[in-house]
Amino acid sequence: MKKLIVNADDFGYTRGVNLGIIRGCQQGIVTSTTLMANGNAFEDAVACAKANPQLGVGVHLVLVGGRCVAKPQEIRSLADAEGNLPASLGDLLRKLWAGSIEPNEIACELRAQIRRVIEAGIEPTHVDCHKHTHLQPQVMGQVAAVAGEFGIRRVRRPYEEFGTLFAFAAKGRASLRRVAAASLAHSTVAKFRRIAAARNFRTPDHFLGVAATGTLDRGALLSMISSIGEGVTELMCHPGVCDAELEQSATRLKRQREVELEALTDPAVREGLKRQDIELIDYRGLE
Repeated sequence: MKKLIVNADDFGYTRGVNLGIIRGCQQGIVTSTTLMANGNAFEDAVACAKANPQLGVGVHLVLVGGRCVAKPQEIRSLADAEGNLPASLGDLLRKLWAGSIEPNEIACELRAQIRRVIEAGIEPTHVDCHKHTHLQPQVMGQVAAVAGEFGIRRVRRPYEEFGTLFAFAAKGRASLRRVAAASLAHSTVAKFRRIAAARNFRTPDHFLGVAATGTLDRGALLSMISSIGEGVTELMCHPGVCDAELEQSATRLKRQREVELEALTDPAVREGLKRQDIELIDYRGLE
């Protein structure tokens, strides 16, 4: 049987992103989202989630960009004195590879983020990481341990299959740089599986969305739907409404979020799911 989780990342980033995700849920195929505990629109996202219980809500754990949730003095190797997390993925990776971040401080920040979501009245369905930082075994180990403390046993498996990556590159829908980075990520898949298995974590069988990030339109979405096979697949997306706050933010995904929202709410896409006999679920349906 074919099942599909459509997860919108960055819930809580801005009100415009929140609005796009809720529209994608109410009018389209979005079934799941992940909430940023350090997002500027966190409280608005919580209110939106409570008003839309059909939407599964997990935690989008953030180790790159924005301010920390833990006290800065508790995570001095991870955040600066003002509480700013590493500004870019490259900055975080350099610190990880140099061994300059204390693992217990990663755990401290992750714990603070999950606790903030739970204390806001949200029961997380799963966890994933902003910029897929849990591809790094040092991070995945802490993610699994901390999520397990809260009884969370589902996690994103962010490895897009080679066939999908190269197909998107061949069609000009993904840059060679993005394909190369996604392909290189597979070097950590064995360690990821071992950590997930040791902690009894469940993951979807397949993952889509890395190659299409920034180019996910109606055609790309229909193409991905046609490629979905047996088992549970997660499709990552980034819908949103590009308001003034989003325009001024640091993300590279701005107007493109509206393109994604249009695709996710296109009736032809839902019809494509019916033709392929694909059932929409969220992480609560992952057994």
